[in-house]
Amino acid sequence: MSSDAYEMVVGLEVHVQLKTRSKAFCGCSADFGAPPNSNTCPVCLALPGALPVLNEKAVTLATRAAVALGCKVNETSIFARKNYFYPDLPKGFQISQYDRPLATGGGLAITTDGEEKVIGITRLHMEEDAGKSIHDRYPGITAIDLNRSGVPLIEIVSEPDIRSAAEAGVYLRTLRQVLQYLDVSDVSMEEGSLRVDANVSARKKGAQLGTKTEVKNMNSFSGVERALTFEFARQCDLLERGDRVSQQTLLWDAVKGEARISRSKEESHDYRYFPEPDLGPLILDREWIASITASIPELPPARKKRIAADFSLASDDVEQLTSNPVVAEYFETVARATGDGKAAANWVMGEVQAALNARGGDLSEFAVRPADLAQLINMIRDGLVSHAAAKRVFATMVETGKPPAQIAHDQGLLKVGGDAALAGWIDEALAEHPEEAQRYLAGERKLQGVLVGSVMKKSGGRADPKRVNQLLVSRAGGG
Repeated sequence: MSSDAYEMVVGLEVHVQLKTRSKAFCGCSADFGAPPNSNTCPVCLALPGALPVLNEKAVTLATRAAVALGCKVNETSIFARKNYFYPDLPKGFQISQYDRPLATGGGLAITTDGEEKVIGITRLHMEEDAGKSIHDRYPGITAIDLNRSGVPLIEIVSEPDIRSAAEAGVYLRTLRQVLQYLDVSDVSMEEGSLRVDANVSARKKGAQLGTKTEVKNMNSFSGVERALTFEFARQCDLLERGDRVSQQTLLWDAVKGEARISRSKEESHDYRYFPEPDLGPLILDREWIASITASIPELPPARKKRIAADFSLASDDVEQLTSNPVVAEYFETVARATGDGKAAANWVMGEVQAALNARGGDLSEFAVRPADLAQLINMIRDGLVSHAAAKRVFATMVETGKPPAQIAHDQGLLKVGGDAALAGWIDEALAEHPEEAQRYLAGERKLQGVLVGSVMKKSGGRADPKRVNQLLVSRAGGG
């Protein structure tokens, strides 16, 4: 089989849970991780007589996302009933939007292989989430947890502008980063607050669009990439043999690395959409939309350019430091407090990231405050502690949250520059390394680093390395 003659065409449907305390149409908690079926009420259980009331915060967050993605926010949109029958959908329908969504048009700029490309966005609409079917808890039985039922979602539907699995991955990572900066969602695939369905087709290069299939059940961006690669190859194989591609929904099996057919793919008429009779039109004031537009924060592309310019950092460093808004804000606070962007970047990407990796958790819960890290960097600059001692101070800061000056004082890590103390450590170092000492004093200057290292070790990192070097040169008759 050869796929060289074919081109992949992909459109993505990204479902994003909004960061609200309560559900879309009732007051139940939208928090993840509660005991099964504990966050439910007559509304999200669809008991007779229960009526939905729209969550205003969900509308605000959805509009915020739409504006940031360059969409046209419609002043009037309509909620609709999308009818289908799953065990985890208590109503027998989902409240969604159909022909009059919240927002249309827009696009997201991505960069692949150094080139920028805009992926068009067809629509962004609001809807409620379904419950969750759990197949692996009880042998032979499917359990239903309705905690998620009614949690507010936005669905972001892209144009079929994506041409490779790698490009799909870049689009998803870029979209997640934008949503993080907007603070509209937790965007955690592990918790199900960001889920992706992929529509994929293969066509002869330059030909019209082919028949598409929809791939579901992908729980990571790398999983999306693998699923697209598999399905594209499968379709190419069919076309090469002269068979046709059927319009189907497939489920991705990450363990087997293959997609299996679930059902024939539904069309919109299969859902029998009609306007939700219990909810009136959603009417947004033009000035309110303008206020949302004015509140949009600095988004990743602009922040990357500014940070690169302000702190003269390499592009790879900027990418890492702006990976999410918490990291970017932490770095900028440290960098501005020290006036040294490079040192701040090195510490955030080095010691800070290593500590987070070792301990788990995220930067928002980190014990070392940006102001304290800045103080530690300034202490190194001002010659109060050595780099070696600073790392010991930082390790204690991670454990205790105490400020660096107090730790350095309490642990005796402030740099020692007095000649008497330094001379004692130098004597000990020379005595412990007699062969190196003799060769150094005879003129073999490359051994100076070895002796300085020995002095620093004996001093517990407190010795002033600059003054140690000067005293060693003097010992060797160099000054």
